[in-house]
Amino acid sequence: MNQSRDLFRSFSGVNRRRFLQYGSLAAGSGVIAACANSSTSSQSTSTDSSSPATSNELIKLTYGTNWYAQAEHGGFYQAVATGIYRDYGLDVTVKMGGPQVNGTQLLMGGAIDFFMGYTADAIKAVQEGIPKVTIAAIFQKDPQVLLAHPESGAKSLADLQGKPIFISAASVTTFWPFLQAKFGFNDSQKRPYNFNPGPFLTDKTSVQQGYLSSEPLAIQKEGGFTPLVFLLADYGYNPYATTIECKRELVEQNPDLVQRFVDASIKGWYSYLNGDPAPANELIKKDNPEMTDEQIKYGIEKMKEYGIVISGDAETKGIGAMTDERWKAFFDTMVAEGVFDQSIDYQQAYTLQFVNQGADAYKG
Repeated sequence: MNQSRDLFRSFSGVNRRRFLQYGSLAAGSGVIAACANSSTSSQSTSTDSSSPATSNELIKLTYGTNWYAQAEHGGFYQAVATGIYRDYGLDVTVKMGGPQVNGTQLLMGGAIDFFMGYTADAIKAVQEGIPKVTIAAIFQKDPQVLLAHPESGAKSLADLQGKPIFISAASVTTFWPFLQAKFGFNDSQKRPYNFNPGPFLTDKTSVQQGYLSSEPLAIQKEGGFTPLVFLLADYGYNPYATTIECKRELVEQNPDLVQRFVDASIKGWYSYLNGDPAPANELIKKDNPEMTDEQIKYGIEKMKEYGIVISGDAETKGIGAMTDERWKAFFDTMVAEGVFDQSIDYQQAYTLQFVNQGADAYKG
């Protein structure tokens, strides 16, 4: 089974002082080295996002993912496998994550240069005084779903009110308040979810959280039935997902390097979804030997079917698109649900500087 990832990993147990300590370790990190190494090459590199880098010197960078390698990471692997990053003067390594990986610690400590984040965590970082920033959003829709048994007869999320729901601990502070506020869910419904479908398969009245492109297939294979799938994004849960984050100092000191990484990554995603994904898939299976061709194919199909990557603003502004309105809407929703305080300057969590150049700018 391709295990569900908890995109909402919390770092609340790590205080600001420790993150500043992690930041101080970065003096010899890849981020600072990249800034130094690119000081000469960037002079000969066009800042026009449609023009790849022309320098022969490749800058080494590492992008950390938040889970085991899978189709949901395909565009980044495609940019590596097909040489897109190299065309932009970058030598990029994709570092696979997992359940015990704290990407914010790795980012602030300099072990990675960019990280695959998500909206709620970026706002929480502002609250905690952690100087990281979201520079692009690959997923326009968060793939978080709730799964129900066909016998339930549920037609919408509202029909799941009162049923036992297996959710992870971290989800209690992300999508659960949304479900409470909008659909009247209550805490008596919660059951601990440990990424094992067994309890859900046993109890036909129950509901389970999952990832659109993973758990439904796993349930089909292990349970022998097709579960009812409810994508939270279709019911108003609107955070961005599979974002690209980096240290704020990198944005300030070397925006050209950041722009090149964003542009190349976006081109990798266009290539992965619209071209031959085989080069990326081979790297995905190399990093994650348990990943199957069937699961990868299923993941790609669902990302396309539900418009996870290309929908909404991304249709005209290009993959990676973000807007002030979308960030504000999510923040306001979470404030109303008591997750965040109104006083947080949520606009420090992101920048639109590197995206929204139009779909045509990234193709070809």
